[in-house]
Amino acid sequence: MTTEMTIRPFEIRVPETAITDLRTRLANTRWPSQLPGEPWGRGVPVDYLKELAAYWAGEFDWRDAEHHLNGYPQFVTEIDGQTFHFLHVRSPEADAMPLVLLHGWPGSFIEFLDVIGPLADPARHGLDPKQAFHLVIPSLAGFGFSAPVSSPGWTSTRNAAALIHLMDALGYRRYGVQGGDYGAFVAPDMGRAAPDHVIGVHVNAATFGFIPLGPVPDSDQQTMTPVEQQRLQRLQDFDTEMSGYFHQQSTRPQTLGYGLTDSPAGQLAWIVEKFKEWTDAEHELPQHAVAKDRILTNVSLYWFTETAASSANLYYESAHSREWPQPSHVPTGVAAFAQDVAIRRFAEQNNNIVHWSDFDTGGHFAALETPDLLVNDIRQFFAGLD
Repeated sequence: MTTEMTIRPFEIRVPETAITDLRTRLANTRWPSQLPGEPWGRGVPVDYLKELAAYWAGEFDWRDAEHHLNGYPQFVTEIDGQTFHFLHVRSPEADAMPLVLLHGWPGSFIEFLDVIGPLADPARHGLDPKQAFHLVIPSLAGFGFSAPVSSPGWTSTRNAAALIHLMDALGYRRYGVQGGDYGAFVAPDMGRAAPDHVIGVHVNAATFGFIPLGPVPDSDQQTMTPVEQQRLQRLQDFDTEMSGYFHQQSTRPQTLGYGLTDSPAGQLAWIVEKFKEWTDAEHELPQHAVAKDRILTNVSLYWFTETAASSANLYYESAHSREWPQPSHVPTGVAAFAQDVAIRRFAEQNNNIVHWSDFDTGGHFAALETPDLLVNDIRQFFAGLD
């Protein structure tokens, strides 16, 4: 691990030729025929994706999105041979708690745009300014502008070590960490690696370390609450019907990358399927849960940075690392939204759970889908910690 770091300001500047190329490729997409069966049952419906791709090519304004993103202070640095991109938003409250916000797949730092204001400047959002946060929002290795991947071995624990080093370089000695999806791997790993620095760990969309690994005996299932039973069933449904992407990314991310890097329609389908399956089931279409332009900003980031394969590679690293989480004594809080699968009794086996919230709405992309609920839960959790 390097001991000295040079942190440089960064602005997003996608070449106009890349935007033109995107539109040309979308216009020239060779579409498959629609398979029979229920809509979404065998994947993203052709008519739906054609309509969304046409909107991406003709109405979505990347330059407007880019201008909005560049309104936040962004930086890049090198840690352990790897480029890392991050936002660093200082609160106007001088004594604010430093807080790391960690995305997963198929997310990005863009997930957090709606929570930055309430967390960093609560007074402007009608919240108590006594609880404010200085925010550090990195792109994980291989994602977005933290690419390309510099070497093999960029697991959750290696990401965690790099981000601990980043927080030290920024002058933060005590801080909180929040993460969803793969961020809910990295956040606990930061707590395990630096328990003297991490005040607390808050997660949502948590899986590994927060769910049963393997079958749950009938005798244990009989003691579960209705909510726990629903989550167990949801986890079983995921394993049988929705885990194809997981196996592909965990085994052959390079092969997958060719199609997704060459075809924007393919990249769009690969990501938007998850916005359909992982958001609150009450929504008929992904854009009913998350604004269409916000989904497309996220997809565009994957497209313009050509990170389909390098982001998928994180699954490969995890599947082949043989890393197993050790028990953590760092205070841990969990926000479990309606489509999540975390179950407290299993989370408590390796985590010091001091806060648990069950929500009857929302889903995997909480910062995008239900930002107010997530902000309030983060504030409630960290308010109880020193």
